[in-house]
Amino acid sequence: MSQLIHNTAIVSNKAQIGNNLKIGPYSIIEDDVIIGDNCEIRSNVIIANGSRIGNNVKVFAGAIISTEPQDLKFEGEPTQTIIGDNTIVREYATINRGTKETGATIVGKNSLIMTYCHVAHDCRVGDNVIISNVTQLAGHVTIEDWVVLGGASKIHQFCRVGKHSMVGADCKVVKDVAPFTLVDRKPAQVEGINKVGLRRRGFENSIIQEIEQFYDTILFSGFNNRDGINKFLERENISEDVKYCIDFIENSVRGIHR
Repeated sequence: MSQLIHNTAIVSNKAQIGNNLKIGPYSIIEDDVIIGDNCEIRSNVIIANGSRIGNNVKVFAGAIISTEPQDLKFEGEPTQTIIGDNTIVREYATINRGTKETGATIVGKNSLIMTYCHVAHDCRVGDNVIISNVTQLAGHVTIEDWVVLGGASKIHQFCRVGKHSMVGADCKVVKDVAPFTLVDRKPAQVEGINKVGLRRRGFENSIIQEIEQFYDTILFSGFNNRDGINKFLERENISEDVKYCIDFIENSVRGIHR
């Protein structure tokens, strides 16, 4: 077992830490912590009780992971923060652990949480997500796979941001963001679909065109959501991606940004 732990770091002998681990000066690793292999914990980091950190994770200076949720209903119950493989948490980001309502705050694999971001209790952040500087996620927010959140964006509690969507910088999101869309402006509204992101991820032009036509019908043709969906369903051979969009909208609790 190869480990490089600075002599000023405080690492509990109860913590389970993997191979090839680096822990920088003045960092603190508490008792109920599991850290995988090939991780790097830089200086002045707090990895608090309930942390479950995968392999190849990097946590930069000043970040704080798995401290108690900022929720008045929290009663000290044992809960977790789970971070997937290859994720990067940059300087001074904070990730609170879950409450008894879900048991955990989860951040997926291959994600990037930039400086001064906050991920609140019971959030679900998917794989390959980018959360840009100073973005704030309230409690119980769901960010699906391949989402990009612009700097200083703010996501209201219980909102859901659909996969492959993008939220512009300094946006305040108070409803759900439908998959594949691009949301911007104040107040937040859908500007179109995230074409650049979809092309970068290898979506075929025919699928991109179908998704665009779907949202043109739903959002930009004068229909409400239900009538727009019914109109689009008159077509034949609807792709699985568009079926996913329909399911997302039909099951939205907060409603979607239009």
